[in-house]
Amino acid sequence: MAGVPTTAPTAPNPTAAPESPRDRITLAFAGDVHFERQVRGLLDRPEPLTTAVRDTLGRADFAMVNLETALGTGGAPLPGKDFTFRAPVTTLATLAGAGVDAVSMANNHAADFGDAVFAQTLAARRDAPIPIVGIGRDEAEAFTPLRVDVHGVSVAVLASSQIRDVTSKEHAARPGSPGIATNLDPGPLRRAVRAAAATSDVVVVMLHWGAQYTSCADDLQRETARLLAADGADVIVGGHAHRPQGSGWSGRSYVAYGLGNFVWYNNDGPAADTGVLTVSVDVAAARSRPHTRSVVSSGTWSPMVIGSDGVPRAAAPGATRDRLLAGWDAARRCAGLTARPG
Repeated sequence: MAGVPTTAPTAPNPTAAPESPRDRITLAFAGDVHFERQVRGLLDRPEPLTTAVRDTLGRADFAMVNLETALGTGGAPLPGKDFTFRAPVTTLATLAGAGVDAVSMANNHAADFGDAVFAQTLAARRDAPIPIVGIGRDEAEAFTPLRVDVHGVSVAVLASSQIRDVTSKEHAARPGSPGIATNLDPGPLRRAVRAAAATSDVVVVMLHWGAQYTSCADDLQRETARLLAADGADVIVGGHAHRPQGSGWSGRSYVAYGLGNFVWYNNDGPAADTGVLTVSVDVAAARSRPHTRSVVSSGTWSPMVIGSDGVPRAAAPGATRDRLLAGWDAARRCAGLTARPG
């Protein structure tokens, strides 16, 4: 964990050697995480997960995943949902130990067990070992970006859900009421991105969007990415499809439409295909305003496969790795993204 939230600055250490100037920083992103069924055991014995991701998430200067579960105890499953997920708040400590620096909870499972459990999540944020993005006591708080200093580069991180379901209907954050950030009405998110871009070197947006079980981004995802890029988003990553959907450049913005499952109970067939996306940010480009070229100089997909214990592990060289890389490239082309900055 290299990024330091600017809302909780650390005291300077006068005996520490000065850090060498950096010409780039790395940001890593992975997909959907919960701790259901057999995966629950990782909360008591996290070593398999920590070992599996230390060379990807653990090596990045800043790493983030989508935490797709309610956090707390008790409550009752929301009616009308086929799948509901819940995990204890200690989940955040487990993810922190695995090298995760922040999580998004702007998704369609954050409020699966109702208002009482969601209130536990909000209460736990104050002492949580890592920040939660995309939820809040009201709309303004849900769209307040996490601001992180990553080796002198100011990074603003926002999150939002574009899924139209019972969660966005009954648990969207609104003026005066708690919930998740949603962009079915794109106005609040776009305003938040523009405000963040005016005061930050890099703006990251993590979205929950698209159609489940598809490998190619749909028209609404593409239009949303285009608008957010115009508003100043430098990196746009997402999930919900439970399939990798490829990444690349759209103009000067770097977009990854879908990161697939990550720590997940289902490893049947394509549900097990996953990986970690690591983008390198050019520090000089990030600090120059306005951004006239992409701040992302490269994006690397590290293909992985989810095991029967729910842990993603690096795909060994061979047919499986080749298939995963080919699928990632095909999804990029299908979505109209480019392999190099435009």
